[in-house]
Amino acid sequence: MKLSIVIPAYNEEESISDTLRSLYGTLIKYNVPHEICVTNDNSKDGTARVLDQLKLEIPTLVYFTNPGPNGFGYAVRYGLERFTGDCVAVFMADMSDDPEDLVKYYNKMLEGDYDCVFGSRWEKGGKVVDYPALKKVINRVANFIVKMVMGIKYNDTTNAFKLYKRETIEGIKPFLAPHFNLTIELPLKAMVRGYNYAVVPNSWTNRKYGESKLKIKEMGSRYFFILMYCLIEKYFSQGDFMKKSSEPKKEVSR
Repeated sequence: MKLSIVIPAYNEEESISDTLRSLYGTLIKYNVPHEICVTNDNSKDGTARVLDQLKLEIPTLVYFTNPGPNGFGYAVRYGLERFTGDCVAVFMADMSDDPEDLVKYYNKMLEGDYDCVFGSRWEKGGKVVDYPALKKVINRVANFIVKMVMGIKYNDTTNAFKLYKRETIEGIKPFLAPHFNLTIELPLKAMVRGYNYAVVPNSWTNRKYGESKLKIKEMGSRYFFILMYCLIEKYFSQGDFMKKSSEPKKEVSR
């Protein structure tokens, strides 16, 4: 099964090289057939130049430049319309996600034939490194609200780093979120529409270079909008968007 990795990149000149080299080296080590799809989200720094150089040493790298509209969600969606694999992961360009965890996701999907594999940084075996204290509080409160509103047990919905089969991505379209709220739209729609999933522990490390693009004050209402959309679909869509002949959804730890 060919794995595609969609990586949105905006002004990631300093970190993109280490991220892609580490990712490629890990996937080669485990003999995972793959492509690395970077969406350069109209960066204003040297990201495009660095990607041109990396293409000479990483044969599985392809990259697109999103002419606009721009934003995290748009950049991810641009990649999700263009990947060629049988499954696809959203992976960050800032070295916060661990390629070893991606291999765990991939193997878990193969073992259980899951429609999705989600990570959790907050269950036994998960880990966060240098997580800002205020951001952690906001993260845990936000994920608690999502759990309570949607009636789910999964506790790390807001993390973008997740793996989906191609059929799952096609089944949860059309996408609405143009910004970081896409991180909850993808998994919540998959759950609501009957796609099964496994949960494995994963790690997260704070970026070493550049600055986070997430502006928390700007995102609250956008996350709320997507959460309400998914809640309404869950209870009022009459199953119109459900996975055809789906099994009951699963939650599995490790």
